[in-house]
Amino acid sequence: MEEDAGKSIHDQDPDNTLIDLNRAGVPLIEIVSEPDMRSPEEAYNYLAEVRRLVRHLEICDGNMEEGSLRCDANVSVMLKGSSTFGNRCEVKNMNSLRNVQRAIEYEMKRQIALLESGVKEIDQETRSFDAVRGVTFTLRSKEDAHDYRYFPEPDLPPITITEPQIEEIRRAMPPLPSELLAKYRGELGLSEYDSDILVEDKNTSLYYNQLIEHTSNYKAAANWVIGDIRSHLNQTATDIARFPVKPRSIARLIALIDEGKISNSVASQSLFPKLIEEPNADPAEIAERENLIQSSDDDWLIGLAGEVLDMYPDKVQAYKQGNKGLLGLFMGEVMKKSERRANPKKASEIIKKILEE
Repeated sequence: MEEDAGKSIHDQDPDNTLIDLNRAGVPLIEIVSEPDMRSPEEAYNYLAEVRRLVRHLEICDGNMEEGSLRCDANVSVMLKGSSTFGNRCEVKNMNSLRNVQRAIEYEMKRQIALLESGVKEIDQETRSFDAVRGVTFTLRSKEDAHDYRYFPEPDLPPITITEPQIEEIRRAMPPLPSELLAKYRGELGLSEYDSDILVEDKNTSLYYNQLIEHTSNYKAAANWVIGDIRSHLNQTATDIARFPVKPRSIARLIALIDEGKISNSVASQSLFPKLIEEPNADPAEIAERENLIQSSDDDWLIGLAGEVLDMYPDKVQAYKQGNKGLLGLFMGEVMKKSERRANPKKASEIIKKILEE
């Protein structure tokens, strides 16, 4: 833990040194990982998990391009058959997950090429990454601790944290991304893709967790959060924390679909927009009022199907001669005539039955 320091600028004024105190006093946390990552992909995944962690704990927003999170990567390579890594080179201040991966990939290849060309030892140095050209370049040569001219702060006492304090903090913490991923993929049976999207943002995870308290259709719940809700948030530039429709209402909407009272398409295209306009209304009441409830009434569906088939005698004949793809045409016309209120499954069964008579 440290504070950002003021910065001296020597190259903008020929006669004066400028002092930049804009970031002075900003608290920083530096995480030093064990040097045991063996690929650029592993470093990428590690950093992505750190970003999720700081976002879920609300330490910072994790936006690398804005400087809220940065990465320095130490890269060294080992000759085949050796058990000792060579000198490291540190690539400083990278501002995106992808650039971290690209810089490590380039630096590995650079060091390997030097060793294979006959260079005995890699020079230890600090480098930067040019994202446009995709190359690293030297900033300064080998540095040791004394080069920084740091000295202990005499007014800062040692801090001792006990195990009971750690446990108390752990109990008060929200579920961490890794715990949520394990739950979503294991207990709930969601795909890796769905789980990753739900966990990427804390407020999205919280909304989803509240949603599945009211429905056991975990996949449908994920589809709504990742699909229609996310699309609406993107279009309106809104965070899910300010999304007006409560999780309980989305659960009721899912129940209407599961009970066969409305179709997915009607729920998405008609009921969901109405629910956003009236977030405190009952989805079932909106569906009734807007005439969206599906009908499974046999007599009504038989009448609709008969009308449609009478419209296309030549298509009916083609169907009976083996062109089964025409069922989609008949179904489309039935849904259009019913203003999408016909139960699709029931309507399909009735059309097939009539055609097979």
